[in-house]
Amino acid sequence: MISFVAKLTVRPDKIATFERLQKELKSLTHANEPDTLVYEVMRSHDDPASYLVIATFTDRAAFELHQATDFHERLVPPIMACLAKEMELRFYDSLA
Repeated sequence: MISFVAKLTVRPDKIATFERLQKELKSLTHANEPDTLVYEVMRSHDDPASYLVIATFTDRAAFELHQATDFHERLVPPIMACLAKEMELRFYDSLA
């Protein structure tokens, strides 16, 4: 399995747009990608403009499929336009 954790800081005036787009992306991901095991978006308790996106895929091919979906290509550019700074992205492999 392969996972990523993305830390995103959203511009305060774009929080509602960001959340709407992320909810749509999450819903479409769960409905259309059986090899995406986890796709979660979480907001910080301490900073309402700080979010984590955590995703787990069965393998690298499932991650690449996720990135290639029409809804990912449609939703990610406006999501990125909501950010106050570049996202921090790290990939992880499962130990077991």
